[in-house]
Amino acid sequence: MPIKIGIPRSLLFYKYYPLWKTFLEELGAEVTISGHTTKAILQNGLKLSVDEACLPVKVAFGHVAALRDRVDYIFIPRLVSVSPREYICPKFLGFPDMVRQCVHGLPGVIDTNINLYRREKDMFRQYYKIGEFISKNPLKIAAAYRRAMAEMSGFNQRVEEGMLPEEAFSAPEKTRGENPGFRPTVAVVGHPYNIYDSFISINLIKRLGESGINVVTADNVPEQVVNSYAATLNKRLFWTLGRRMIGAAYHFIDNPSIMGIIHVASFACGPDSMTGDMIERKVRHKGNIPFLNLVLDEHTGEAGIVTRIEAFLDMVNMHGTAVGI
Repeated sequence: MPIKIGIPRSLLFYKYYPLWKTFLEELGAEVTISGHTTKAILQNGLKLSVDEACLPVKVAFGHVAALRDRVDYIFIPRLVSVSPREYICPKFLGFPDMVRQCVHGLPGVIDTNINLYRREKDMFRQYYKIGEFISKNPLKIAAAYRRAMAEMSGFNQRVEEGMLPEEAFSAPEKTRGENPGFRPTVAVVGHPYNIYDSFISINLIKRLGESGINVVTADNVPEQVVNSYAATLNKRLFWTLGRRMIGAAYHFIDNPSIMGIIHVASFACGPDSMTGDMIERKVRHKGNIPFLNLVLDEHTGEAGIVTRIEAFLDMVNMHGTAVGI
């Protein structure tokens, strides 16, 4: 029987799932993912996680618990750095340890370090260690890695062409947003685990779509464009996700087709508070585009968020009228 490996639908799942899934399946593993976030998953995560954790980490605990009785291993790599000279949030670094301490009855845990701080070439060596949980054949592991990287490249291309991650997971032949007509375009800027998880974001992207809005996100912006705008800062940001948010947001501010920007942040997230403030200052300095800052936690009420979104969309429509759209 194949080894069953569970991948929680949380944290950087929306960024790296095609890579992880392809690599593990090419080695012969059976991959299982947890379901979409629900109130029950959140409540379970709240019981298991530490109080100081942010909302996405609390949700991640719930997803791990949902998998523990269904698989032989849970895949939660220790993400230290995914880009040279940059870091990921420290809570990602400590997440495997917190899970082991707080979640009882766990199966095996694959928590191999992913640390590309010094050089990206280290990635193969680190994935080789992951592959050894499933196969001892070096050639098979190397072939699985090449196949996974090719799949990841195709996924990134589809997202940059305008698709949302879950669309790009399952429908590579489909392109999104080819003919939006006169639908105003709003940019949603935030970490993938905040904006693509419909429960955490209170279904933000779907609500915007149903309101006649064409949505673009930071992930739709090519890396070279992000880097060119991030390079305008006086000091380089060493948080990878923060750099992507700043670079994409500054690009959206300069893009005349963007009729509004929504920044989504987690309460108690230090980098989010910094990047959100920088984006808002840039928007205010530009002075010609509606901006909405949403800070979310487990106590956020849906009614209040809906009211703020409706008010924001009124501003977007007024802005569109003012610029002749």
